[in-house]
Amino acid sequence: MSAAEFASAPPVVKLVGAFAQPFDNAVATARTCYSSKGIISAEQVAKNPEARDRLARSIFEAGHHTTLQHAHFQFSLENVSRHFLWSFLHSHPFYNSEQVSQRYVEVKPNAYAVPSLTDGQREIYQEAALAQIAAYQRLIEALTPAAAREYFRIFPARQKQESAHKEVKKRAQEVARYVLPVSTFAYLYHTISGITLLRYFRLCRQLDAPAETRQVVGLMVDALLAHDANWKTVLEEPLALEETPEFAHFQSRPAPAREADARAFAIEFDRELDGKVSRLSDRKPGNESAVAQAVREVLGLPRARLSDQEALALALDPSKNPYFGETMNVLTLSKLSRALHHASYTFRKKLSHAADSQDQRHRMTPASRPILTAQLTGEPDYIVPELITRSAVAHEIYRDSMARTWRAIAKLRELGVPAETAAYLLPNAVAVRFTESADLLNLHHKLKSRLCYNAQEEIWRASLDEARQIRDVEPTIGRYLLPPCGLRLMTSTRPICPEGERYCGVPVWKLSIDQYARVI
Repeated sequence: MSAAEFASAPPVVKLVGAFAQPFDNAVATARTCYSSKGIISAEQVAKNPEARDRLARSIFEAGHHTTLQHAHFQFSLENVSRHFLWSFLHSHPFYNSEQVSQRYVEVKPNAYAVPSLTDGQREIYQEAALAQIAAYQRLIEALTPAAAREYFRIFPARQKQESAHKEVKKRAQEVARYVLPVSTFAYLYHTISGITLLRYFRLCRQLDAPAETRQVVGLMVDALLAHDANWKTVLEEPLALEETPEFAHFQSRPAPAREADARAFAIEFDRELDGKVSRLSDRKPGNESAVAQAVREVLGLPRARLSDQEALALALDPSKNPYFGETMNVLTLSKLSRALHHASYTFRKKLSHAADSQDQRHRMTPASRPILTAQLTGEPDYIVPELITRSAVAHEIYRDSMARTWRAIAKLRELGVPAETAAYLLPNAVAVRFTESADLLNLHHKLKSRLCYNAQEEIWRASLDEARQIRDVEPTIGRYLLPPCGLRLMTSTRPICPEGERYCGVPVWKLSIDQYARVI
């Protein structure tokens, strides 16, 4: 895949951190499993490359891939689209990324991917993208008064602080980004293991962003091979896009039928949400009793010595389980806390592309995210942040930008541009509908982060929906689904709010969950 796939600035991929001998090390770990002489080193393995490669191929073909997890590779990526990150790079659990935040860093003009198009198609695309960025800039200005009113209502003493006015702009900017195209560039550090990179390469041609994914992953593999060419021994060629089951099913229906199905799907999905952002659609029967029994098993106690209520309190009550007051999440290392794995929940939810890009970073609460183009109907379908509704001027700019964007996408489709290419113009606000599941241990950790008033608005609302619904059906578990300040209060950890100068200004730890009222 060449840089010609995209007419804009090509992706920049650099391998900035890696093991010195990653492939030799992987084989050394395999040989150590059967060594009677102790640890086998990478240097020992390198002395016999034929034996090394023969063993590597043998264990790889047998599916014994844990040896390839030891070597990790850190890449810096630039000029990659937000859509690619959402669709592929962050769609699985085995990675770590630190990327530039659109919430806090203002997006610059022309910082977006331009797919390969004909001259006429590119003119429509460029005009639409520039209009989206112009709307973003106008929205920042239009939203700043509303953001300032709310901010200084909470922090009246900060009105003379220059830093406070910068904070207000960031809050306006966070909402204004909803009109930006998903093609907007990001830059980030991305760290993965060797087996994950091999998996990337094998499945890099898939919807929603097959061309960009193949291009970026190809550059990552090139950088790996430049560092250690021995990885060619186990590198499998990518599957063709046409061989993926998602593509085959998607293409089996004509476009009008796909749009009709997508329209019916959206109506059905939204009706079943029943006005919620996230609706509890399934849970394991007996969640509370299952956790309680697991606690008794950990402690070796019969039911007569420890009731369900007492057992649940040992695992979930922060005053009895002080791990909840720790800055780090150490719960997966605690025998008692691991009892929380046995309760599980499933939610159907509807978020914007922007919000879901953050939601999917909670890798231990996995979701079945869609082929986004399979959910498109050709009609505007987007989320409206609350702050937008507080300004008539901002709301008008927002509605106009959405209408213009969908018209431009329709024009491109009429000119024969593939759906996955035209989708790069979709705004961050475009609605994404999916199902997400989690066990209680990992859901608890997520809600601890996202019930904080500093969390992104949509994820906060989804988390509030989830905590309330669990409380309604499982009140003992539900009473302990709290923001970080609530948990820290119960563990007597000080300060109660861990956010420091980012404190939201509301003593949330004094409120019941029904009293929560999100500020900007």
